[in-house]
Amino acid sequence: MVNSLWFKWKKLRLPWRKSFLVGQDLAGNTFWEFKDVMNAARFRRIVRFDPKTHFSDVQVTPQWHQWLRHVREHPPSIQEQQQDLVRQAQIKQLARLADERWASKPSYLDKPKNQQAPAQFSETPVNETTANAAHPASEPPASTSPETTPQPQPVSTERNTPKGENPWAQASKANPGAEWQPEAWSPNAKR
Repeated sequence: MVNSLWFKWKKLRLPWRKSFLVGQDLAGNTFWEFKDVMNAARFRRIVRFDPKTHFSDVQVTPQWHQWLRHVREHPPSIQEQQQDLVRQAQIKQLARLADERWASKPSYLDKPKNQQAPAQFSETPVNETTANAAHPASEPPASTSPETTPQPQPVSTERNTPKGENPWAQASKANPGAEWQPEAWSPNAKR
């Protein structure tokens, strides 16, 4: 009650006053205007804060900062400052939700959980049925209707190899340069 009366008294623009109280923010800082000796065309604007507060700890809201720098003509009201606090709380809530959505998505930098083992080359011939058993992802999708069941397809092989013979051995027999190794380089004498 006494504070509000004091603020009303200081806000009166009486002719003998040198400085006028314009308003206060929610942190308790007061904002003042006074005639500038150097520039009589406009008033100087300052903020006064609690003398016990360290200068670096003073927080001035953007609305009051605009008013201090003459970007804004009229000072912000208490309702406008409270609405800005509500807006800031809503933005923090939306930012938290966006961070949660971003964290729930898999990152390309993470190590894949379901990595397939590297393919192992074996000496035994591989036909289509064993290849499909090793890689279930390459199987065709099963139909959803219960009446139709997938029928096994006959395996067609381009080369008819006997069961006990290794196809890699056959390929190395057909290639005469398979055992070729480069010789060491020996330069000729200079002429």
